[in-house]
Amino acid sequence: MAFPVYFVGAGPGDPELITVKGKRLIEEADRVIYAGSLVPKDLLSSAKPGARLIDSASLTLEETHALIVEGYRNEELVVRLHSGDPSLYGAIYEQMALLDRDGIPYEVVPGVSAVFAAAARLKRELTVPGGSQTLILTRLGGKTPVPEEESLRSLATHRSTLAIYLSVQAIDRVVDDLSESYPLHTPVVVAHRIGWPDETFIHGTLEDIAQKVKNAGITRQALILVGEAFGKLDETRRSLLYDGSFSHGFRKARK
Repeated sequence: MAFPVYFVGAGPGDPELITVKGKRLIEEADRVIYAGSLVPKDLLSSAKPGARLIDSASLTLEETHALIVEGYRNEELVVRLHSGDPSLYGAIYEQMALLDRDGIPYEVVPGVSAVFAAAARLKRELTVPGGSQTLILTRLGGKTPVPEEESLRSLATHRSTLAIYLSVQAIDRVVDDLSESYPLHTPVVVAHRIGWPDETFIHGTLEDIAQKVKNAGITRQALILVGEAFGKLDETRRSLLYDGSFSHGFRKARK
């Protein structure tokens, strides 16, 4: 019996931030095709003896697809292991389209994205009452273009919390685009290699973050987090969920 192909999110770098299902699939897989430059090698140590482990970092889409098809037709359990969550900037769309074309079934197992791993490491809630209730995940346009209506300059007008992927190499442009709408004192955190042993967090504001990033020599594998959510904690901001004056389905308001 042929298994479906499994796209598995490995999480941001900490090998323990993979789902139980994802880890089980790696342990059971006959063939794991992984993004070698982004996926922690420790995850592969749980693969069973004899499993074929293939680094796809140097492969094209067609070469990777051929390896997936080969494994499927050999009735192997094939895992395509991606960093973070495969549904966000994971380049799985084109892989799934080829599998659909060839009539090969597949499933997607979610993973922890860098923005949520970073928030956890920073001990931050991204939607505190009294602050922004909106989180925008985006990127600058580059080789992969971004629709004009989704430009960073346009999204900045919402003044919401931003998580900007794949853009740290253009930190000056990011700051220029955001500064038209956000005050220069807006907190910014650049999270580099989140979850890896050498992870780094650079704290600043729109006024000084670009120079700090340049001084640190960071040009890739970093997430730019922007908004008041990353400023000083304010104990007066509280959710109604635990407010004694608020009634809900499990508690009556108390005077």
